[in-house]
Amino acid sequence: MQTPFIHNLDPVVFSLGPLQIRWYGLMYVLGFIASYLLVRHQIRRWNCPNLAENFENLNLVLILSVILGGRLGYVFFYNASYYLSHPLEILATWEGGMSFHGACIALLVSGWLFCRKYSIDFWQAADIYTATIPIGLGLGRIGNFINGELFGRETSMPWGVIFADGGQIARHPSQLYEALLEGLLLFLLLWSQKHKPWQKCPGWPHGSILALFLIGYGIIRMIVELFREPDPQIGFLFDFITMGQILSLFMIAGGLLFWLARKRLTGSTMRSRR
Repeated sequence: MQTPFIHNLDPVVFSLGPLQIRWYGLMYVLGFIASYLLVRHQIRRWNCPNLAENFENLNLVLILSVILGGRLGYVFFYNASYYLSHPLEILATWEGGMSFHGACIALLVSGWLFCRKYSIDFWQAADIYTATIPIGLGLGRIGNFINGELFGRETSMPWGVIFADGGQIARHPSQLYEALLEGLLLFLLLWSQKHKPWQKCPGWPHGSILALFLIGYGIIRMIVELFREPDPQIGFLFDFITMGQILSLFMIAGGLLFWLARKRLTGSTMRSRR
């Protein structure tokens, strides 16, 4: 029988006195840089002057939204009672504990408000940015793996990993499953379809890439949660479903509503022009 991999990765890249550079934070930085470059490339390709003019400010707003929304989402969705008793630890983002569902809500709200203020087409901007999100997701999950957090359930598979906080049993490296599915696979899917709204392909109005992302991420997260150990402070809700799966159901529903609403609105606009 193959010996499981024993996780002993150092979460710190290097230290400069009291200052520590951690892999988890570095992955966020790399994700932001990748998104910045790919979004700028798309803005130039699709000729979006109004978005180009406000590009830097919108980036700053969205980065802050990811950090704030991700942290507050984790606090309220996953461990509200603890953080209400230890409010100062809400700021300790370097220790991990970010919720993508929370970040997603913050991105949508702040992006919509910014676009409304500066007369930017929200749905076009959302498609451009959304196509790049999986890169940051994949890198973030690699950061989770290096931290030895958010590990999977017990497994007898040869690629099982023994995590320090998971007891002396082999577990699914569910963080890597998510990196491959939420990151690489979802990126390839969105990036290969990103041109359709701009080329006015039938059934692909602006907002379709955002909708496809919400549906795709929700489905993938629902599946991966079957291998991921539920958060110990929550466990299974109603004895069969995790918090991540419940939040992902809302994402899937939201994606479907966006797609149908945008398709209907676009169809009505085209008919009125005839």
